Amino acid sequence: QVQLVESGGGLVQAGGSLRLSCTASGSSASRNAMSWYRQASGKQRELVATATWGGTTNYADSVKGRFTISRDGARNTVDLQMNSLKPDDTAVYYCNLRIFTVPFTEYWGQGTQVTVSS
Repeated sequence: QVQLVESGGGLVQAGGSLRLSCTASGSSASRNAMSWYRQASGKQRELVATATWGGTTNYADSVKGRFTISRDGARNTVDLQMNSLKPDDTAVYYCNLRIFTVPFTEYWGQGTQVTVSS
């Protein structure tokens, strides 16, 4: 059974930094992407950043230059370093694992709260 466990959320002042971590267990599929999504209160869940098994990374425009996603294939972890945080970054952040089977399969973590105070 695939499980994703997140850690690292919390409360921080605007301009501060946080690092989120996610560890995946129960999957040996190599062709995958690990991502971070977020969902603010009253809004739809949105993609923040993605890192594929091949090393490609992508970011939402709103976080480019401030957030960095990194993954360790050997440990099946993905981290999100968040710098220069803004109140608009306040949300529940979710780790996502997408396995590129046909059709694809994806899994979600339980979410971790990030609150940025002004």
